[in-house]
Amino acid sequence: MLGYRVGYGLVERFSRDRPRMNDTLDVIKFVCKDLWTIVFRKQIDNLKTNHRGVYVLTDNSFRPFSRMSAETGGNAVARAQPFLWFPCGIVRGALANMGVNASVQAETTELPSATFKIETLTKPVA
Repeated sequence: MLGYRVGYGLVERFSRDRPRMNDTLDVIKFVCKDLWTIVFRKQIDNLKTNHRGVYVLTDNSFRPFSRMSAETGGNAVARAQPFLWFPCGIVRGALANMGVNASVQAETTELPSATFKIETLTKPVA
């Protein structure tokens, strides 16, 4: 919930000079370019969509993972998973403030990359 409140507030502050976005894809692009730059000082590396409400954002060098040690045996990936909860909340809060009701899930298969899957639940309110 803390990440949700942070994302909600960030969008309120940094999107007030922009016109209202009515298309979900435009909202996702705002998250990938502008919001990600504000929070992590870089843009998302890859955005994929199936044009049916599912978006996959890939960050190949996710900043919170950049200084984590990568243990042998795969235990580092399991220990890194809780560090994705806060960014998921930020994305969900940002989307909610822009009128997109969505669920956000994140995973990592190898450090320092992270993949965020956004599934929109309803159309944005115009």
